[in-house]
Amino acid sequence: MQKVYLDNAATTQVRDEVINRMQEALATFYGNPSSTHSFGRSAKTAVEKARKTIAKTLNAQPSEIIFTSGGTEADNMILRCSVRDLGVETIITSKIEHHAVLHTVEELEKEYGIQVFYVDLDEVGNPKLDHLEQLLKQDDSKKLVSLMHVNNEIGNITDIAAVGALCRENDALFHSDTVQSIGHYAWDLQNVPIDFMTAAAHKFHGPKGIGFAFIRKNSGLKPLIVGGAQERGFRAGTEPFHNIVGLEEAFIKAYEHLDEETETVKELKQYFLDKIKEEIPGVIFNGLSADLEKSTYTLASVRLPFDKQKGLMLLFHLDMKGIACSKGSACQSGSDMGSHVLSEIMSGTELEKPSLRFSFSMYNTKEELDYTIQVLKEFAEN
Repeated sequence: MQKVYLDNAATTQVRDEVINRMQEALATFYGNPSSTHSFGRSAKTAVEKARKTIAKTLNAQPSEIIFTSGGTEADNMILRCSVRDLGVETIITSKIEHHAVLHTVEELEKEYGIQVFYVDLDEVGNPKLDHLEQLLKQDDSKKLVSLMHVNNEIGNITDIAAVGALCRENDALFHSDTVQSIGHYAWDLQNVPIDFMTAAAHKFHGPKGIGFAFIRKNSGLKPLIVGGAQERGFRAGTEPFHNIVGLEEAFIKAYEHLDEETETVKELKQYFLDKIKEEIPGVIFNGLSADLEKSTYTLASVRLPFDKQKGLMLLFHLDMKGIACSKGSACQSGSDMGSHVLSEIMSGTELEKPSLRFSFSMYNTKEELDYTIQVLKEFAEN
């Protein structure tokens, strides 16, 4: 049976170079980075080198990069500390954010009594900037806007520059969950009006369990996790050195080969879009995922012309044929609830049709896409 992995928005295959670098670190540089002897100093040097590598590529300062366990921790840390330490009284977000943001905001509303407003979305899932401006201007409370750059289910790209400009004009802080875009898009943080952003290594061919937060210098945030003085006093806990150097290696490779790998994956996505339209009449693309300029090149959200009953067996059938994809965020795979993202932009009738997220990487091939579409076509005809 052929094996096809098309769930790269959930997690990616780790590069060989990353595995080799992590093995070397585990075998050779096993000292605690906080220790003052040579073993510890060697590990600490490598941690700080990784921080500088990331900062230089993003055009940030090393002190603005804080290593975390991943995107969820980074989102929690930024949102919680903004309310606790910066006096944020109002958070403006959208109902199609990742649950790492949505559930954190809900908890903050209960714990601190903050105001929470959800910016209106247009018919394809983009935040309406005129409504965002209205929300920013409605009162004098201290505000934070949290809008993701690339939606992890439908792939829409938010105009970060426009949102950031509105926030600056209205004295609001701006946080963006950039987990789906770090490692896939170039950034210049000296010229992007953003205060906080988050990343996870496993979304760009690195290890799981490691990521980072970008926290603009002099933000005023204080630690969420306290204890030792690691991460320049901002996040206590012994640094997972092997994961950090794995993140660095994945980050280096992602940006060294960004142009060529972007072009490769773009071609795969376009091939998939063209082929599935040709082979399965009636297919619809959710959000803006059929537009390679306005959505990420790494994923397509597809609504298939199958009835509800047939749709219930679709993922199981694909899995039995060796094909990995998803209904939406992997974080919700254990839930009976449908996609909260699709529920916001689709009618009840539209939601009855099965939607799948196919997400691509440089390790995929056109032959794999042919096989996947053939399996879908046969399923439709039976």
